[in-house]
Amino acid sequence: MTALILLAAGRGSRFGGGKLGAHLSGKPLARHAADRLARLPFSRFIAICSKTTPELPGFERVMLDPVDGPMSRSIAAGIVALRAETSVLVALADMPLVPSSHFDALLVAFDGNLVASRVRTVPMVPAVFGARHFAALQQLTGDRGAGGLLQDAPTVALDPELALDIDTLDDLKRAEGALR
Repeated sequence: MTALILLAAGRGSRFGGGKLGAHLSGKPLARHAADRLARLPFSRFIAICSKTTPELPGFERVMLDPVDGPMSRSIAAGIVALRAETSVLVALADMPLVPSSHFDALLVAFDGNLVASRVRTVPMVPAVFGARHFAALQQLTGDRGAGGLLQDAPTVALDPELALDIDTLDDLKRAEGALR
């Protein structure tokens, strides 16, 4: 059983705050990733949220504690929320262009251990982690996420244009252009 953890509690400091609620093509930024992921066969849909995270229909909301915690705390909160799941796909709510087909390809390539997205030569999330990695995911520190665990992972290529991570207003404008 594979659960989904959508990291949707980012502070958006480089954006000026409220990033995930900013409108992109007529809906909140976070809804783009959430809506694509909601169509896939996960056993549970978990969103790690802050007070400013917009509504994400169909997702269980887990509030990040502390509220200004780094990405490592978001990942740990998601792992703690798991029950009987044996694997988890970790995705970012501020990556609105990743297509459903890429998430599908990750799930197909997952062998029970680990599989990551690869942008050029860099392994990154979205990624699927087997249960043997849950303890390491809970022990991450800082704002770097799970990148260190992905260095030797098998990968599925993701077009750099689709891997756009919205951090600034200019990024949001680029995403708007890509969606047109």
